[in-house]
Amino acid sequence: MEMRKTQPNAADRPSATARSVRKLSDTLRRFRVYHRYAGLALGLFVLVTGGTGILLGWKKNAAWLQPPTQDGATTDLRQWLPIARIAEVATHALDSTLRQPTGNAIERIEARPEKGIAKVLFQRGYWEVQVDGSTGAVVSVARRHSDWIEHLHDGSLLSEGFKLLYTNLLGIGLVTLSLSGAWLWLGPRRIRRLKENQA
Repeated sequence: MEMRKTQPNAADRPSATARSVRKLSDTLRRFRVYHRYAGLALGLFVLVTGGTGILLGWKKNAAWLQPPTQDGATTDLRQWLPIARIAEVATHALDSTLRQPTGNAIERIEARPEKGIAKVLFQRGYWEVQVDGSTGAVVSVARRHSDWIEHLHDGSLLSEGFKLLYTNLLGIGLVTLSLSGAWLWLGPRRIRRLKENQA
């Protein structure tokens, strides 16, 4: 007995709306996988960056993060000591505090004319010495914990190359998570509207 192939009638064929819903559902399913694994991969970095960012936001308000800027005798720069003398005083103060010659080189000197203070920052240990710009008196010797937190925050604690890689990956990853998250929020609403229109 010869069997004839029957063609599905129009009523049995999925409508254009049903095909759109199926395609959109498949896309959303894939996006959920991408979003989940991207979130897992970036999770630790986001926690570190977010946590250190919170601490850095408080650095001007917490003495244990960054020593508060002290007040010097005068704001008149004409009465200030030469930079070389300020550097010498700061180096001696750090050696005296640590009770040994450290050989710690100066990284930079930050002048605060409005406070009458020069901040001398050293290359190792995140040490800061504040010197009265006019009298040469040492008014503070302390660690700047905010500096190593900042280096952890931007990845430069390991190297400048890692900093570049880290910030780019984190930035691209967060943009990707934001876009995929927005699509995962909008997609189901689009499907509901399609089904409502079909009904």
